[in-house]
Amino acid sequence: MINEDFLNDPYPAYHALRAAGALHWSPEFCGGAWLLTGHADVASVLRDPRFSVRRAGGWANSSGPEALTELREFKRIFSRSLLFVDAPQHTRLRQVMNAGFKPSALQELAPQIQEIVDRLLDQITVKAADSASGQFAEFAQFDFMSDFARPLPALVIAGMLGIAAEDRSEFVAWSDDIAAFIGSPTPTLEIARAAQASLVAMNEYFRQLLPQRRAAPRDSGDLMSQLIRAEATGGIITTKELLAQCCTLLFAGHETTRNLLGNGMLALLQHPEQWQSLQDTPALLPSALKELLRFDSPVQYTGRRLKVDVEMHGQLMKKGDLVIPLIGAANRDPEKFTDPDRLDIQRNQGAHLSFGYGPHVCIGATLTYLEAEIAIRSVMQRLPQLQLAGVVQSWGGNAVYRSLNRLPLLFARPPAAVRASQAEAQYA
Repeated sequence: MINEDFLNDPYPAYHALRAAGALHWSPEFCGGAWLLTGHADVASVLRDPRFSVRRAGGWANSSGPEALTELREFKRIFSRSLLFVDAPQHTRLRQVMNAGFKPSALQELAPQIQEIVDRLLDQITVKAADSASGQFAEFAQFDFMSDFARPLPALVIAGMLGIAAEDRSEFVAWSDDIAAFIGSPTPTLEIARAAQASLVAMNEYFRQLLPQRRAAPRDSGDLMSQLIRAEATGGIITTKELLAQCCTLLFAGHETTRNLLGNGMLALLQHPEQWQSLQDTPALLPSALKELLRFDSPVQYTGRRLKVDVEMHGQLMKKGDLVIPLIGAANRDPEKFTDPDRLDIQRNQGAHLSFGYGPHVCIGATLTYLEAEIAIRSVMQRLPQLQLAGVVQSWGGNAVYRSLNRLPLLFARPPAAVRASQAEAQYA
């Protein structure tokens, strides 16, 4: 199932799987897992407490017998993360972390996000002006992923955590190693070792930062300071638990946004009538973002471990079995969405599942919407006549985090840059 064709376009495989039945056993995922494709089934599993998120240990151990001992630290850190704990521990941690993601708190962040977006777009347009060719090209080319979609969410989450923006490249490299592990249906020991090294490095980064941050003013508003205050009041129980949440925020804080920006921009430009409709009516942007998340989800699937035996669709899934809710497939379920393979930025047919569902719904969903809305609105305003560069897009090799390696785009070169190019050539 998972090959280059699938990574480039998983949706035909999802449709074929759905047509063959509602529930499937596949040996491709961590030694074997149940796959679910239907929107109703995926939503049901994501909110059902019988399906546990505590899967870090079995997941790491699937890398081979050496993993049982070699990956102990990886399992220890991730097993404390909000992402991989059930209630009541999850309830306690989520209550602590919710404060930093309330809509009111995030709206105060909007001017800082706008400032980062403007700075990145300034760099793109300045580079275009400085790279005028002898052909006096009317259009300038840039890579949307490396120049915009990758740095933006990394800079935003760094600011929210109150850490140095200059360390961004390290954060992204660490996160890429962890994402490669999570995104591999059956990770090799080499992939697992790289993920552990990066997770340990990330954990150590925050550990060394702790004394300085604990000495900071008590009213500091960044996320790390909030966690430190929660530790003092019992919301966070141990320093190790605190560090694990910092790692979670840094890792998860930019993966979804980066991929929404890349996948979403590609989808819009591949559907010029939808892109034009959005430009003509920018008020459609909130609706468009929901549809872009449904159409090409940044997170294609997640995992759960059964706490008890469960029967679904006439098949018995046993305690300890791994269950894979295929979010990307659920978002294209024709029983939920009319003509699901069509992009329609005015669609109004209920919720997508790209942020999950139930108690573990993504804590950063509102932040992702805010970043993407500011980013895409600014791109529409600042980069006129934006279009695909005609180069084949390069998809990453990650089955979970659907992301582009690069997305070459063209935009109309600023008139001043064109005039400067022509004048420079005239006197050459």
